[in-house]
Amino acid sequence: MWDSICYLNGEYLPLGDAKISVLDRGFIFGDGVYEVVPAYNRKPFCMEEHLARLKRSLDALSITNPHSDEEWKRIILRLIEQHPANDQFVYFQVTRGVAKRDHAFPKDVKPTLFAMTSPFAPPAGETLEKGVSVITTIDNRWLRCEIKSVALLGNVLKRQEAVEAGVIEVIMFRDGMLTEGSATNIYAVIGGKVIAPPRDNKILAGIRYGLMARLCDASGVPYEVRPVTKAEFLAADEMLMSSATKEVLPITTCDEQPVRGGKPGPVWQKLFLAYQAEKMKQCGTRAEAVAA
Repeated sequence: MWDSICYLNGEYLPLGDAKISVLDRGFIFGDGVYEVVPAYNRKPFCMEEHLARLKRSLDALSITNPHSDEEWKRIILRLIEQHPANDQFVYFQVTRGVAKRDHAFPKDVKPTLFAMTSPFAPPAGETLEKGVSVITTIDNRWLRCEIKSVALLGNVLKRQEAVEAGVIEVIMFRDGMLTEGSATNIYAVIGGKVIAPPRDNKILAGIRYGLMARLCDASGVPYEVRPVTKAEFLAADEMLMSSATKEVLPITTCDEQPVRGGKPGPVWQKLFLAYQAEKMKQCGTRAEAVAA
């Protein structure tokens, strides 16, 4: 791992040799943003959408984007090319930079840029055949979840709840309404329709959140964005989660109760196939179909 090549402030160097100042505001305050782009067959997936979200997050923090889209693409493609794995996820982040410790934004500070890539295996086998288990919990994080901030302590604590419960994810509710998972977007399937919670400050609009609408359209599945109560969610016909590394997964156990008899449902099947078709279109690769 430490021999992998990373990018830091204009340099490509071994990950183990990368160093930043202890006064970097990303380290001191979590003052920065990040993105994670999956790459299949060495080709980035939904790159334009990731770069657009990076710009939105930087704008929300009043940090100037240090690179054009084309420059970001060159950095990411070079990192992918230098890694031996065919399937990777590229992590890149921008912090406000190094300055004297003070809560107020410093003036004339150069942002810190960091990027690395790691191998990953898309969901397969038993995960797809049997689905995944989750628990529900209260969403008590901050109210700017639309920013993809490196300050992830709230999400880290929620993810730890899942680990300690022996499940893959937590599903969060704020004031009785569905928000998201600790690192995933969440959907209910009700009457054959995919229902997504509204895109607002309470959730991170994941790239797959936008992609889901297109997948539904391609699959002939109705799609609606509206508030979802916890009671509605728990009574849903199917439950789905999505993220850069989890793609689209069926939730088959929630709070130790089976969902749809504990088996993946037909709507997830259609969306899984549509997701693989989109991967083939963009990257020239796809997973094998899963038997219903």
